[in-house]
Amino acid sequence: MSTPDSPLNPHAATPRELHERHKAERGTLPFLLFRDHHGAQVLHPLDAERSRLSIGRNPANDIALEWDSGVSRLHTELERIGGEWTIGDVGLSRNGSWVNEERVRGRQRLRDGDVIRLGRTSLVFRLPASIDADPTVTGPLPLLKFSAGQRRVLVELCRPYKDTHMAAPSTNRQIADRLSVSVDAVKSQLRVLFTAFELDHLPQNQKRALLAIRALETGVVSAQDFSEV
Repeated sequence: MSTPDSPLNPHAATPRELHERHKAERGTLPFLLFRDHHGAQVLHPLDAERSRLSIGRNPANDIALEWDSGVSRLHTELERIGGEWTIGDVGLSRNGSWVNEERVRGRQRLRDGDVIRLGRTSLVFRLPASIDADPTVTGPLPLLKFSAGQRRVLVELCRPYKDTHMAAPSTNRQIADRLSVSVDAVKSQLRVLFTAFELDHLPQNQKRALLAIRALETGVVSAQDFSEV
């Protein structure tokens, strides 16, 4: 559903723009849809070969919103993790980043139709029908119950994201040292967590990062957890 100010509003699009939009929607790459300072439609594909995309007012950014004074020089970054595009904004901008009019805190996954607002500019994240087949239930996971040990491991896995979204999850050794347990004990708890978040099918280097992202995204781990000793 689009609002009068949304880049998706068909009444604000020319026949040529609608044709280009429909063509992109039948393609194979996710893309961002927005309007430039002249009001012209822009379709920016998210290349599968790239894992990160910067957005800001600085012309050096991958997407430069030079005309919007409400956008910081480096405002936010999109990052592809585990095959899914995410947005993060941890202190990069003065005015914050917003998705569907909710402020982004930490990092969260993008879904088809999400409206990203940076300053006065709105960008819509679109997934072509060919790859929009994710049945994952969004929001909190109230049915998941974790032991105290599993929660501690999960919090430590996510700890590097406390100060920056440009982070990698803690290693097993780092978690073990902080919790004063063995690396094998950490691995055992992580296996349970991978299963709980349905990440068993992913490669090891991807499922660790996505586990951290989903734990933060769903609120299973919050900023308050990092303040606890």
